[in-house]
Amino acid sequence: MIDWEEIIRAESVEELKSAKLWLFQENMRLENERRELETERKELSESRDKLQRERTQFRDEMENLNRRSLVERKRLKEENLFFDKKMAILQDGFRHLEEDRRSLEREKKSFAEEKRLLLERGAGDGDVGQILFRSVSNSLGLRKRYRDLVKIFHPDNLFGDEELSQLINKEYLRRKRED
Repeated sequence: MIDWEEIIRAESVEELKSAKLWLFQENMRLENERRELETERKELSESRDKLQRERTQFRDEMENLNRRSLVERKRLKEENLFFDKKMAILQDGFRHLEEDRRSLEREKKSFAEEKRLLLERGAGDGDVGQILFRSVSNSLGLRKRYRDLVKIFHPDNLFGDEELSQLINKEYLRRKRED
């Protein structure tokens, strides 16, 4: 604190000059401190503004991430539902295939039983051949019927039968010799 009464009572010019120098130095020191404080205040204000911008940006990014997360969860849920539907369709298809396989096995057994019964009753291979080539009257019709029957009953086909193929070949050769 400045003692003004002491300055007023100063008797010499030297004392006044030294007081004036001290006042000038004190004034400069205070001015420098004021500038430093002003600079610090500006830096703090800029830091606060920057922090506020970063906070806002962070909040916006979090909201955006939350939105994307919700959309992604919804998409995954829909994909899971779609997958479940596909799985149900596949399971139903496999169930139908299994039923068809069992039905086919029953038919195969039934046909095998009918064939066995026909053979027991005395229906020979010639009877089957005559039935297959029943309405053939000329060599062109014979050849056409033979090709059609081979396409159907060839052993490489899904429902082909080797025995029946051999019967068809024997009957075709027999009828060809007769013509």
